[in-house]
Amino acid sequence: MHSGNHWGGTFEIHVDPVTDDEHGRSMDLDRAAVSRQQLDETQQSWLLEPQDSSKKKDEYVDLGCVVCKRKVVGWIMWTALVAFVVIGIPIIIAKSLPKHKEKELPPDQYTMALHKALLFFNAQKSGRLPKNNGISWRGNSGLKDGFDQPDIEGGLVGGYYDAGDNIKFHFPMAYSMTLLSWSVIEYSHKYKAIGEYNHIRELIKWGTDYLLKTFNSSATTIDKIYSQVGEATNSSTAPDDHYCWMRPEDMDYPRRTQVANSAPDLGGEIAAALAAASIVFRDDAAYSKKLIRGAATVYKFARGMGRRTPYSRGNPYIEPFYNSTGYWDEYMWSAAWMYYATGNSSYMSFATDPRLPRNAKAFMRITDLGVLSWDNKLPAAMLLLTRFRMFLNPGYPYEESLRGYHNATGLNMCSGFKEFNVFNWSRGGLVQLNHGRPQSLQYTAAMSFLASLFADYMDAANVPGWYCGPYYFSTTSLRSFAASQVTYILGDNPEKMSYVVGYGENYPKHVHHRGASIPDNGVKYSCAAGWKWFRAKSPNPNVIAGAMVGGPDRFDVFKDARQNYGYTEPTLAGNAGLVAALVSLTSSGGAGVDKNAMFSAVPSLFPAAPPPPPPWRP
Repeated sequence: MHSGNHWGGTFEIHVDPVTDDEHGRSMDLDRAAVSRQQLDETQQSWLLEPQDSSKKKDEYVDLGCVVCKRKVVGWIMWTALVAFVVIGIPIIIAKSLPKHKEKELPPDQYTMALHKALLFFNAQKSGRLPKNNGISWRGNSGLKDGFDQPDIEGGLVGGYYDAGDNIKFHFPMAYSMTLLSWSVIEYSHKYKAIGEYNHIRELIKWGTDYLLKTFNSSATTIDKIYSQVGEATNSSTAPDDHYCWMRPEDMDYPRRTQVANSAPDLGGEIAAALAAASIVFRDDAAYSKKLIRGAATVYKFARGMGRRTPYSRGNPYIEPFYNSTGYWDEYMWSAAWMYYATGNSSYMSFATDPRLPRNAKAFMRITDLGVLSWDNKLPAAMLLLTRFRMFLNPGYPYEESLRGYHNATGLNMCSGFKEFNVFNWSRGGLVQLNHGRPQSLQYTAAMSFLASLFADYMDAANVPGWYCGPYYFSTTSLRSFAASQVTYILGDNPEKMSYVVGYGENYPKHVHHRGASIPDNGVKYSCAAGWKWFRAKSPNPNVIAGAMVGGPDRFDVFKDARQNYGYTEPTLAGNAGLVAALVSLTSSGGAGVDKNAMFSAVPSLFPAAPPPPPPWRP
């Protein structure tokens, strides 16, 4: 291939005619010269252009596989140096500087209240307290609890006091641990985001460690359960947990243990608490298995034939305070939790047996059975089973009952709206779920949790809303209902009072609580002497941070006085519902629920198709 001349003509070199013959002869002798008739550019420049002595020659650098002009190499090196100075050095400096986290959004009101609400459980601890308990005015107490029962190794030390007195009621305590565990399973990402994940796990474990002591958890079959430590009667004139106004640390009166040989309700609730906690502690295999073994034992006891009398019936130390009105709801509740904890289908078969909702009156549309409380787990159990249908859709043989639970759950949520006049509402905007009776807020908090959780379930299942009769409601309206009730508790009410102690500027100062009302001044006030602190007009010397008090009456009126325990006494069950509602509503850590953690032990409902047979060979 010959190079073209961009200026016209050929690159042929003409010689003098005289020498032409000689040139021809040389060509005949050296035909290889013909191949050099077309010269390369360098040769052309040498031969066709006059030499310019003032023009510098280009110098070349041999880089091995490439020959480059020295000038080009120089430009490359200078460019690299400039790039290093302009780009490389700033990057090195930036990487060597301390890293700063992106500015986080300030916590919302729900997160700030949640930090407080969890502290209430620290203040209610019984037993030998850890050094990092964080409540300066609390100390070791109840170290001889359970020693009146010789077969309890180590006694019944630990657990939580229920309210403003010093009794350990195991029924509401177990319910409280179940609610806390449920909130962690659904919203662990939120607890982690606000730095409370380890704290709430420690609180749950404090409760479940104690619940494992309330029966022989190392056995597979038991014939009794310890239902309470401490006792009181409303008309007592002898030293007991109501007659005496004493700090838990100073108790010196007898604290007897109550024993139940029949406890379908209490046994079912403890089974639910242990099973739910086993999911929370699945990262601790040994402890999780211990919880499951204990749950299986106490569940078996609860379901035993001949042991179907409610645990509180006829007991004067329990019936006036935490009387159980039935046990079919605890059966449904505990069976659901046992299934999620173990994956054993026999539990789900029982939970969806058509006879169970019939006995529990689940589909009879009884208004009060749609309100969650320490006594009535039915709405929570049906929502928990609705979760199974919404996310796993198991179909036959569970579908008929699950569809009924799903429909009943939707109707329970509808009942919270003003439009349907199911419940009365105060003028200030508080729904009267307990018909205006005292301690209204614990029901409000629990219902708010269920409403917010159901909205999150629908969002996770890509369902925009549901029907209440002919009316359609979106998940936003349900979440707004929950938020309106919780913000009422936090201070958006006619009294402008935060009913969570320590949250906001205006909160109850005369909480009905023995430990908070008696100064921690090194003086032991006797059973009778402590009553002067009960009657004192001054605020409590110890702030029981995070305690949600009983709340206002149906006219939005609140009386901040220790004597009015219906207004000012906090409870373990009430705060458990509040914690669950707050974590469901907070935006910290992102919205939504953890769809999969609940089902981590549930086997595949639809087994994979068998592998194809091997190819046929003759």
